[in-house]
Amino acid sequence: MPEVEITIPDHLEMQIAQLVEEGEFLNREEAIEDLLSTGLKAYKTSGPIDDEEEPGLEEDGMMGHDDEYVF
Repeated sequence: MPEVEITIPDHLEMQIAQLVEEGEFLNREEAIEDLLSTGLKAYKTSGPIDDEEEPGLEEDGMMGHDDEYVF
């Protein structure tokens, strides 16, 4: 399996560590792999907004939020 090195903000590292401590994941590597996989699946499902299909959403974001993607 390929190895990837990333730098993440402290608050994300703390959240991952907390999930591992609570037993949601066996270790940090499993947590990061699962969370990244879940995020990619969600992105693939929703995909980026095509301006031609739904005009107007690009201004307010989906569901009225500032962010384009809501999870």
